Amino acid sequence: MKLITCIIRPERLAAVKESLFRAGVTGITISRVSGHGGEREVVEHYRGSAVVLEFRDKVKIEMACSEPFVEATISAIVGSARTGMVGDGKIFVQPLDRVVRIRTGERDNAALTPVTAEEVQKHSRQLVAKDLELVGKA
Repeated sequence: MKLITCIIRPERLAAVKESLFRAGVTGITISRVSGHGGEREVVEHYRGSAVVLEFRDKVKIEMACSEPFVEATISAIVGSARTGMVGDGKIFVQPLDRVVRIRTGERDNAALTPVTAEEVQKHSRQLVAKDLELVGKA
C-alpha cells in the first residue's frame, strides 16, 4: 500500500481528476495549497505598490493506493498534469503501514479497494463506451 501525494497546477485539476478516474482510482482528497518551487517570483502592482508574490496557488491531491494501482496512478498524473513548463508539480510516493475504514473496520487493502484495478478499469471502459453510444444516438 502506498500514499501518493501530488502537487499540481490548479488549471490541470480537471484533466488529472478525469485521468485518475479512467485509471480506476476512485478515492482522492483534494486541497488548495500555496507553495514555492522552481518558479520565479512574480511582481504585481496593487494600489500603486509593487507586491512580490513568493507563493503560487497549487492543488494537492492525496490518495491511498493498493499496489496494483500505483503505477497506473503515477502514469495518469504525469500524463495529464504535464505542461512542460517549470511549476508542473511533483509526485510523492510513501509506504503506508496501516489503513482502517472507519465505517466497517476493514483493514489495509480491504479498506482501500474492494476490487482489483483491472475490474475498476473494465467498468470505467464500459461507462465510457455507453457514453459514446449515447452521444452517437443523439
